[in-house]
Amino acid sequence: MNLALVSLSLPGAYLAKKLAAEMNGEIFVHQKWARETQTISCSYFERIFDLSSDLFQNFKRIVYFAPCGVVVRAIAPFLKNKLDDPAVVVVDAGARYAISLLSGHEGGANALACQVANILGAEPIITTTTEAVKDIIAGIGCRKGVQAEEIITCLHMALNKVGKKLDAVRMLSSVDLKKNETGLILAAQKLNLPLRFIPAEEIKKTTFKFNTSEFVQQKIGLPGVAEPAALLAGTRTRLILEKTICNRVTIALAQENLL
Repeated sequence: MNLALVSLSLPGAYLAKKLAAEMNGEIFVHQKWARETQTISCSYFERIFDLSSDLFQNFKRIVYFAPCGVVVRAIAPFLKNKLDDPAVVVVDAGARYAISLLSGHEGGANALACQVANILGAEPIITTTTEAVKDIIAGIGCRKGVQAEEIITCLHMALNKVGKKLDAVRMLSSVDLKKNETGLILAAQKLNLPLRFIPAEEIKKTTFKFNTSEFVQQKIGLPGVAEPAALLAGTRTRLILEKTICNRVTIALAQENLL
């Protein structure tokens, strides 16, 4: 599906450039930054309201680098329904958050928010009720070249150990060093689950207590993957299944305290 990347700010324009390099999006930047963005392949706009009118007719996915309030006012007149509206994600200029704003489930904005967050190192914000009430995060470490089916089998095994079902899982999580691991990406797609990649530096700095691995430390310079990835991907998390080795997959389950 086609993707529009819209920025009102100069920092946002360069974040859009970073996204476009990996997601093949078309960039739109406010004309006030035309002189400063000559190195960016983009189109310029004067009014975000007029631009949004065009984008809603021609794009299925839109990422705005702008305040949420501005985006809401800009797109409000063009909203139809959750099946026809494009997926809209909002990112702040500091790339702290990637917020699924519109058409989260049906339109794919939830998945888009995770994809954007993984590239920019941001935190995906998803408020869809069907997703938010899920409270299990599966942290996954895996050997290079592992198959999706192996990961899926191991996930079901882990869930059985703690008496949980797949529909309680909110997302899969791993370290960003695994962001190009095809089997992991395909597993998330087959399970229809978001996949979040935690920056390696966050794992190194975390104050969470978890079981460390000398093997992982020697291989990739980290104290662990599955447990910290599960803990760091959620809010108020605690481990309900410590790292469990299943063939070429290591998996840990964390549960969020949503009360």
